Amino acid sequence: MAIFFYLPIWGWFMAFFDYKPTYGSKIFRGKYVGLKYFKELFSDDIFLRALRNTLAMSVLKMLFGITFAILLALIINEIRNRLCRKLVQTISYLPHFISWVVAASIITSVLSYDGIFNELLVKLRVIREPVIWMGRKEWFWWIIALTDVWKEVGWNAIIYLGTMTAISPLLYESAEIDGATRLHKIRYITLPGIMPVASLMFIIQCGFLINSGFEQQWLLSNPSLKEMSDVIDLFVIQYGIALGRYLYTTAAGIFKSVISVILLLGTNAVSRKLTGVRVV
Repeated sequence: MAIFFYLPIWGWFMAFFDYKPTYGSKIFRGKYVGLKYFKELFSDDIFLRALRNTLAMSVLKMLFGITFAILLALIINEIRNRLCRKLVQTISYLPHFISWVVAASIITSVLSYDGIFNELLVKLRVIREPVIWMGRKEWFWWIIALTDVWKEVGWNAIIYLGTMTAISPLLYESAEIDGATRLHKIRYITLPGIMPVASLMFIIQCGFLINSGFEQQWLLSNPSLKEMSDVIDLFVIQYGIALGRYLYTTAAGIFKSVISVILLLGTNAVSRKLTGVRVV
């Protein structure tokens, strides 16, 4: 962790100097330019667009991810047949082990003009004719969020299932004696029992709002969707590293790290005040 996460922080100084990263050169011999590269960053429309896309997709992924993981955990927890329960768990976990390269091929095929999704919707008369889902800008963020749910929901549900098993069976037995139905037990025992863990997951996810990665967006995007698919990590690669603008991309990296820490600490403070749950 020290080598891969803390040691590279030394390179942050590059964002404040006119420095050419060549063999034998030293950062502090360059001219100090202060916040020059940060000002350029925030006057760059492409970066602001990438920031907007990153936040929008991250918020959708976080909300859908936590909600569907809790729902799946509740469903699995209510299945009484052991074999059926194992089967549902295994099927829901499998997509997590597929790389985004393979997952993107499956998603592109399913959502293609003559794919199974269009065929199903046409047969159910939801739509009159096939739609090019991967060619419509307004659908891209939703496709990213929902396909992320498909891939990760089973894996994310594990932590909630583990929390449910820690709830005392005596509470459920007492509720049954008082005539509580399954829905009553879910509402008044299971959900309150997993809320501290859900709050912790929410706080942690807030720290990653601006750090959504790039593999999924890169593999599912195409030139017609670029306006909606560019995220900060892709911006750093395509408009920074690929063009040799290392100082500029270092400023973008610092911005990401600082905002992530602020989001994490801010959410942690709000959660501690409202629910008493905190990460740090």
